[in-house]
Amino acid sequence: MGQKKDLTGSEKSKIVRYLAEGCSSLKIAKLLKRDHRTIKRFIQNSQQGRKKRVEKPRRKITAHELRKVKRAAAKMPLATSLAIFQSCNITGVPKSTRCAILRDMAKVRKAERRPPLNKTHKLKRQDWAKKYLKTDFSKVLWTDEMRVSLDGPDGWARGWIGKGQRAPVRLRRQQGGGGVLVWAGIIKDELVGPFRVEDGVKLNSQSYCQFLEDTFFKQWYRKKSASFKKNRIFMQDNAPSHASKYSTAWLARKGIKEEKLMTWPPCSSDLNPIENLWSIIKCEIYKEGKQYTSLNSVWEAVVAAARNVDGEQIKTLTESMDGRLLSVLAKKGGYIGR
Repeated sequence: MGQKKDLTGSEKSKIVRYLAEGCSSLKIAKLLKRDHRTIKRFIQNSQQGRKKRVEKPRRKITAHELRKVKRAAAKMPLATSLAIFQSCNITGVPKSTRCAILRDMAKVRKAERRPPLNKTHKLKRQDWAKKYLKTDFSKVLWTDEMRVSLDGPDGWARGWIGKGQRAPVRLRRQQGGGGVLVWAGIIKDELVGPFRVEDGVKLNSQSYCQFLEDTFFKQWYRKKSASFKKNRIFMQDNAPSHASKYSTAWLARKGIKEEKLMTWPPCSSDLNPIENLWSIIKCEIYKEGKQYTSLNSVWEAVVAAARNVDGEQIKTLTESMDGRLLSVLAKKGGYIGR
């Protein structure tokens, strides 16, 4: 039998299988009709394994250079290791060494999505906390909007994949497939809504007020008694469509004015308990990396998830406000954990 140059991938797989069954190299050569020397060489090469990597000595960094790197990392928190070392005029350092040095003095973290608070923001947050410190928060209606997409937040589609198993395939679409804007409110242990903003409608002052008229007022607020409405406080954030003169005047005509309309400090989504409700709903509708094929299907999932939120969960959120106010004061207007 002739001696060929290379073994095919199929032949290599068969050799491994025959070896596992206890066949000798001579018998495998006869079964595959290949030269015995070719089979023997493949087995020997497979048993040798990879050569051990020889570690090169790392470039030593002086204490002065370390201080420069630390200052540069503080000034450039989102820069690469290469950019940090180049800004210090330190060259000839391999990436592995740069990363090892930076790991000793820093930690890789994602950038904060919340805007930084300046002195004015912190003072307004403290003033707000002092103003409402004695408020009965069971009488406050906390409202907000949430946008949900077909695919969910980036980075949620990951999990534990068993060895030898392929990761599930996710749908890919251009422009993300759009999303649904949802409005809701919570008061004491009750969920108001959720209500869906009509697709394609951009919420400006006029459309926002019309939306509240068609949903919140007609379907919930008007059904309440006069005694219930008397001491209720309506909370909304400072989005342009909420805080405009048009919206403020329109709400005043509805009886929601002065002390019945809560003032809201800037950059304070961490103080609104309904943000935690949105987190609960999103965790439910996007669990196990679920995706949706239509806007109606994701809206139906939001409604189903909202129905599963019981009154005790909502009550826990609304009763957390006293603690949030105290945390704001303790942190001198800084962000609190949610």
